[in-house]
Amino acid sequence: MLKTRVITAIVLLAVLVPVTLFAPIGAFAALIGFVVVFAAWEWGRLLKLNGAGPVAYALVAGLALIFSAYVVVPKPLFQMAAIFWVLAGPYALIRKPVLAAGAWRGFLLFAGIVVFVACWHAVVQARMQGVAFVLSLLLVVWLADIGAYFAGKALGRHKLAPSISPGKTSEGALGGWVAVMAIGSIAAATGVYAPTLFTAFVAHLGWVRALAALTVLVAFSVVGDLFESLLKRQAGVKDSSGLLPGHGGVLDRIDALLPVLPIALLMLG
Repeated sequence: MLKTRVITAIVLLAVLVPVTLFAPIGAFAALIGFVVVFAAWEWGRLLKLNGAGPVAYALVAGLALIFSAYVVVPKPLFQMAAIFWVLAGPYALIRKPVLAAGAWRGFLLFAGIVVFVACWHAVVQARMQGVAFVLSLLLVVWLADIGAYFAGKALGRHKLAPSISPGKTSEGALGGWVAVMAIGSIAAATGVYAPTLFTAFVAHLGWVRALAALTVLVAFSVVGDLFESLLKRQAGVKDSSGLLPGHGGVLDRIDALLPVLPIALLMLG
């Protein structure tokens, strides 16, 4: 299993790193578009679309993405995605409605298109501001995840959402927040590799509100992670798919990014 995970990770990095660092924006946008379409396919599967339904849903997401690239202003998409995560995300986690049934499924199928297209626009817009900027945006989620893992292992006592993701603890979530605050503060104070998300937050919001904004992003990285875990638990699967051997599916890798990306760009105006 470990060998499979390592091989998959090497292959992914061999594709993603050169494209992110050196490719033109168009090539980068196309690659992220493919990622989004595969994630949409998994979203359709978790919502239990029958037969070719997930494929059709992924095609709709791809067409919506292409259409939006030419005619849609990103900011309203970011606002719609943010409203979804601020309202529907916590509601689903607290009330735990059956997400793949009735009106909820219809709502989530529509909302999913908005979420994925907004995510694509956010990544592309971030890349247009520089490689360091887009990487710093991703770093928020990576740090929150790594900090949560080690803090949870060492100190975890209180379950964060035992009925959804038994392995997550409140101490782990706090550890992830500390990691983001520490690295983000150092990056903002030193201006290393600026412009980054951290320097942009301080420049636009000031120190206090910048740290508050990072706190919000960490919180919603947890919401995105738990929301996908709820979808998987209700679908009765461990992973969103087997597209990435040893790692699960695309959604398993980007679930925390889905709310963070548009909310971060929205905070910067």
